[in-house]
Amino acid sequence: MNIVSVEVKNDLISGYLSHPESGSGPAVLVIQEWWGVVPHIRSVVDRLAQAGFVALAVDHYKGVETTEPDEAQKLMMGLKVAAAGAEIAAGAEFLLSLDVVNSSNVGTVGFCMGGGLSLLAPTVSESITAAVAFYPAMPWPDYHPDWSKFAGKTVMIHKAESDEAHAGPRIAEYQQAIESEGGEVIIFDYPNSDHAFFNDDRPEVFNAKYSQLAWQRSVEFFNQRLR
Repeated sequence: MNIVSVEVKNDLISGYLSHPESGSGPAVLVIQEWWGVVPHIRSVVDRLAQAGFVALAVDHYKGVETTEPDEAQKLMMGLKVAAAGAEIAAGAEFLLSLDVVNSSNVGTVGFCMGGGLSLLAPTVSESITAAVAFYPAMPWPDYHPDWSKFAGKTVMIHKAESDEAHAGPRIAEYQQAIESEGGEVIIFDYPNSDHAFFNDDRPEVFNAKYSQLAWQRSVEFFNQRLR
């Protein structure tokens, strides 16, 4: 386990870092679900390293993890969007400071809560130019990204059908705003899918076929945009 310290506005937060066997690669920041930087998130970091990327998950909960939905909801709603944005920007700059990173830009990938923050990511750092958002959740009253910062940048969104009623209209609204500012939005729909279909630690919603397809699309996206 490679635990590192990331400086954020004169404070330090921890992160989980993984390198590719080749020794170097482009940089990708992984943004947690509402559970915290749990084993599933760490496995995503390791899988990205296996795919040739230098990957980091910054711990937005400062060491707290949970498996209880009620506690996870409280933790998520207690998160301040501006503070999370500062931590994402610091994570991107930390990655770019590493000798093993051979890209000048950073990608992000996030899930649920992290999907919403991955949508935010290109607006908080000039270095973040390619974002992937799995079934994004954007529940915070202070979630108001400056979409004008998306000019020349791209986001890929993987949508779960079970989220369509509540998240679909907001995603459509954000797509229009991003594209009007010169950004690009790529959306993939997964019919009959449940929220968190990528999370193989949750067998009740996990979909192996869609998980593999979304992962392949995301890795190809990062290979095209970051290399």
